[in-house]
Amino acid sequence: MNGSNASADVPAHPGALLPLLATDERVVGFFAGVADLDATNPADHELEDGVRLASGARLEQFARAGSGDAFCFVGEGGEERPVVYVSLDGEAGPLAVGLPELVRLCLVAPWWRGAPGRTARELQAVADEYRQDMPDLDRRRDLAARALGLDPAGLPSETAALAQLAELSRGPVAAACLVVGYEGDPLAPLFGAAPDQP
Repeated sequence: MNGSNASADVPAHPGALLPLLATDERVVGFFAGVADLDATNPADHELEDGVRLASGARLEQFARAGSGDAFCFVGEGGEERPVVYVSLDGEAGPLAVGLPELVRLCLVAPWWRGAPGRTARELQAVADEYRQDMPDLDRRRDLAARALGLDPAGLPSETAALAQLAELSRGPVAAACLVVGYEGDPLAPLFGAAPDQP
């Protein structure tokens, strides 16, 4: 994987990633089984009552993690909308500006949940452990990427994807994506500080 220009990877199925995340066997196998993003039955999972955006904009769950945490679109529109992650542990934050960016993050760093507050060395240890537990990770990633119309060689590096994630967590997107809980208090930021760069 090389390059840091994630926008150069345009899926062959513009505007149609979500259906593939829910139905294509290779894609579901990677995203649900490796990246812990299950979009196969989003209607079966709903946010806790009262969990909403502080701005009043729409918060639409489209996938879940095995823990029950939610992947949600912000506002109105299609797959270009910002994506926030809402944890049952009382944390929330933006992951991507658009589903294509989230897809690239999950393809190159499916262990992104291990990133908050970690140093570059600790992040490498998390990535190494993931690869040790899943020796065919690269093959599975490449199959899923190709099924989504992405060239695996054009995916961003882990470092670039995590840097984008850190930037989102402190920028204007984070302010626009502030999630409040059922008691009306803001949920804790998902990423409080940027991880150190190698």
